[in-house]
Amino acid sequence: MMHMTFYWSKEMTLLIDTWRTSTFTGYALSLLACFIVSAFYQYLEDLRLRLKIASAGKPSSSDQNQIDSSSQTPLLRKSIAGKWSIARLAGALLFGVNSAIGYLLMLAIMSFNGGVFVAIVLGLTIGCFVFRTADDDVTLIVDNPCACA
Repeated sequence: MMHMTFYWSKEMTLLIDTWRTSTFTGYALSLLACFIVSAFYQYLEDLRLRLKIASAGKPSSSDQNQIDSSSQTPLLRKSIAGKWSIARLAGALLFGVNSAIGYLLMLAIMSFNGGVFVAIVLGLTIGCFVFRTADDDVTLIVDNPCACA
């Protein structure tokens, strides 16, 4: 029977019926796998964001005329790469893989095992600390020309 509240036990079933643990060694290895996969999730998300920023490129001359020079940021630029570019395809593929991993992590947490929950949250936290550096590369400058002074 599936647990509907958090429990702390070495005996659990994780994601599929054949992934059952009954020993502390099997339980510890399962927690390590959850930790590594959740840290890998953060690595892939950082890779996807870096690819998106790198493929944004420099704005074209028509974009230069439309965007004030004081508010040029990667968030406001239009991509000069085509709609079917390799970078865009790679970004979509990374998004799909990362989404699948994210949903599997969510389903693992829904096992309601406390150790699995802690391992995944720690893996996401440490993965964010180690891998998520692209967030610092993106700056949003909001210039409101309609503001009355």
